[in-house]
Amino acid sequence: MSHIVVDVESDGPIPGDYSMICLGAVIVDESLNRTFYGKLKPISEVWIPEALAISGFSREETLEFDDPKEVMQKFDGWIKENSKGSPIFWSDNNGYDFPSLTGISIIF
Repeated sequence: MSHIVVDVESDGPIPGDYSMICLGAVIVDESLNRTFYGKLKPISEVWIPEALAISGFSREETLEFDDPKEVMQKFDGWIKENSKGSPIFWSDNNGYDFPSLTGISIIF
């Protein structure tokens, strides 16, 4: 089994109502060199400028990010390629980060 640390940045405080903007992950091992990073185009017209500012990106920049479905499919492939068994996800804010990723939970 693999341990994966994830972090999500978004443009609002509630997963589902707002958009995940960035997704970062690392496989926890001695090297910490198996990483994933994706930038996702917003899926909602609703956003809070102060929340988005935490990511360091402007709304205009986020509108040029990659298709969220494609990013999540790449993340799925990365997980399958880099982990063994059912991965265990860790984050600093499980109450926020994991619900943002629940769309991938069905693939395990």
